[in-house]
Amino acid sequence: MAQKILIVDDEEDIAFGLARRLTAAGYEVVCAEDGAEGLRRAQAENPDLIILDLMLPKMDGYKVCRLLKFDERYNRIPILMLTARGESDDVALGLETGAEEYMTKPFDSAVLMEKIANLLAAGTTSDSEQSEANEGA
Repeated sequence: MAQKILIVDDEEDIAFGLARRLTAAGYEVVCAEDGAEGLRRAQAENPDLIILDLMLPKMDGYKVCRLLKFDERYNRIPILMLTARGESDDVALGLETGAEEYMTKPFDSAVLMEKIANLLAAGTTSDSEQSEANEGA
């Protein structure tokens, strides 16, 4: 079964291009165009990874990230913030809100794909370790 990635970005060209690349790499892709829809889709789809823009209509990416990270049902989902905001304060705040990775636009596709693969591999390891711990209990 393909790993599911949720892309939350209001820039249609970026979301579409990224979705095409991820689908070609074998991932299942779900998209949302604003923060509120992104939060709903994350809760409904329970993706393996979320690629999250910061500057979104209805609810910004920081708030989406915090709401997911404070909820035990979704806090294990790795979040990669992908945004035009590249100031050091923005990066620090993104990581403080719970994102595992932070990248700025424009981005190098190869670097992004590597970060995605690494986050998914780390998530799979954590899930496996959690399952083993639960079985041993």
